[in-house]
Amino acid sequence: MATSVKLNTGALMPALGLGTWQSPPGKVKDAVMVAIDAGYRHIDGAFAYQNEKEVGEGIRQKIQEGVVKREDLFVVSKLWCTFHEKSMVKVGCQKTLDDLKLDYLDMYLIHWPMGFKAGDTLIPLDEDGHAIRSNANILETWEFECHPYLTQVKLVEYCQSKGIPVTAYSPLGSPDRSWAKPEDPSLLDEPRIKKIAAKYKKTSAQVSLRFHIQRNLIVIPKSVTPERIKENFQIFDFKLTQDEMDTIMSLNRNLRICDMEMCRNQKDYPFTAEF
Repeated sequence: MATSVKLNTGALMPALGLGTWQSPPGKVKDAVMVAIDAGYRHIDGAFAYQNEKEVGEGIRQKIQEGVVKREDLFVVSKLWCTFHEKSMVKVGCQKTLDDLKLDYLDMYLIHWPMGFKAGDTLIPLDEDGHAIRSNANILETWEFECHPYLTQVKLVEYCQSKGIPVTAYSPLGSPDRSWAKPEDPSLLDEPRIKKIAAKYKKTSAQVSLRFHIQRNLIVIPKSVTPERIKENFQIFDFKLTQDEMDTIMSLNRNLRICDMEMCRNQKDYPFTAEF
């Protein structure tokens, strides 16, 4: 199984990356350094995560130590919704580069398709609690939530039929999300995944990540725990059978973790579309 995905530009994007969403200040720098030491060469970040300065510190530390060169890394960031106006796109990108203290990004994505009113507030809300829209019109973006409880079969098949590589965010279902309810199902405790994990002497997280890799998806699991960061990288030494892939695929509940409820009034709100 390939450990990277070839983009239309010819660039190779590592299939496994370190996610940095919800990685708190004071921990994310060390997480990035542990990841690079463990072999990760893909670091996924975003302006909206509000931690890109520390992410950049971790990257530069490992470059200074000679562990990697800048060209060895695939660094991703994302244009936030308050920068969607044409005049603001370069401003948003430059802010990220300044925070990371890097000269370039390997990929710059549109974070969400909805444009918000420009300003210093990440999600500007009106008096009814709805996001205040900008006039930007965004049609497409191809990084989306995907995990065994939200398998996105139709969307994945469509993208892959058009040669569009897909990055699956929240590939483990974001178990540490702050808005989780006690009754919400947990992928890491899912009995059928745990049974498969026991067979291979792997963790439920490793099996879930392997499931994505075998679907030819790129995954960006987040962790600031050194042991888990290292564990999440150990997914290229086993292969799930077709029966096991089918079992995990059958877990789909169309359960969306990140539904951006406050943006339902947006003209580009994507989660009510056919896909």
